[in-house]
Amino acid sequence: MTMQILLNLLIAMVWMLLHDVWNTLTFTVGFILGFFIIYSFRRFFPTPFYGRKLWAILKLIYLFGIDLMMSSIVVIGQVIRPRLNIQPGIFKMETKLKTEWELAMLVNLLTLTPGSVVMEIAPEEGVLYVHAMDLKRNKPSVIKTKNKLEDVIIEVMR
Repeated sequence: MTMQILLNLLIAMVWMLLHDVWNTLTFTVGFILGFFIIYSFRRFFPTPFYGRKLWAILKLIYLFGIDLMMSSIVVIGQVIRPRLNIQPGIFKMETKLKTEWELAMLVNLLTLTPGSVVMEIAPEEGVLYVHAMDLKRNKPSVIKTKNKLEDVIIEVMR
């Protein structure tokens, strides 16, 4: 995959050399052209096409952004009420991720989402202990977010 990215950068540089114009637009056109050239020759490379990983990374960023906005709206709604009507609590959540990098990515994304904090990780058992700001309302949404993010993290990391 790294070789494909370097080859794509080389094609973009050669494109700029051939046009004798050194600007961002010429580089971008060359990079897109190189992307399609590498895609057409993907079966000759020993590793999978790097566009798949790129797509998975973009999908992960999109899903996290949507979850971040939705949970922020819920937390803002709870905080601006005249009386706090929340019941904080800790719950146990199982995960199918195995490696340290995958777990670290999931934990960081869940912790960055307002209303939930991952307190403890038991990687041998595949268990996360999560503190939720409002256990009754946040637990289902945190579990749903975890399930969505797990699948995309597996796509990105494996």
